[in-house]
Amino acid sequence: MNKGVGSTLESIGMYHGQKSGVTYLNGLCPGGQNRMNNFALVAYLPDPLRKFLDILRRELVPGCSPHAHVTILPPRPLSGTPDQAIETVRSRILEFSPFEVKIGDVEVFAVSDVVYLGIAAGRESLEQMHGALDVGPLKFEEPYSYHPHITLAQDLTHDQSIELTELARIRWSEFPHSKAFPVESLVFVQNTTRKLWVDLARFQLAPEPSIRR
Repeated sequence: MNKGVGSTLESIGMYHGQKSGVTYLNGLCPGGQNRMNNFALVAYLPDPLRKFLDILRRELVPGCSPHAHVTILPPRPLSGTPDQAIETVRSRILEFSPFEVKIGDVEVFAVSDVVYLGIAAGRESLEQMHGALDVGPLKFEEPYSYHPHITLAQDLTHDQSIELTELARIRWSEFPHSKAFPVESLVFVQNTTRKLWVDLARFQLAPEPSIRR
């Protein structure tokens, strides 16, 4: 998620239905958890990147339950219903076709000591998508300017961030596969009281964008 925002993503949705480019997911909350008015829009990374980065994040932050992703809309409350937000995303992503993102180097947000992977290519497309979707019931005055990235560790002291940054750089240099991946779908997620995120809907990007673009 965005720098300084505490969040752990865990995909626990189940298939529920479809509507013209959007798959609705029956997001089930594990026992003892309540949903919050806190939502985000993300693009999950595919394997082998996902598997590698999930293992790395668990090494850096033991006990977390990651699902590697790049955030399109950082966590926010909705000014409308989840259905209205989903419809907003569904209608506006017609302007976008799949695109490639290449992951860059391990970096640190100085203001929050969040350790993250930067975006070496595809950043402009992510920024355009963020701008197009930060509207209507999803509109939110974010505490930081949008900076697409992949979080590796957060809620750290300054000394911890220095130590974990060095470890993350070593591990990332050992990744043997391509550091690029296609963004072909987005997932709308909702937070719970235990900071686990429930998948609500998946949006597929069409091969050909709308003529409105």
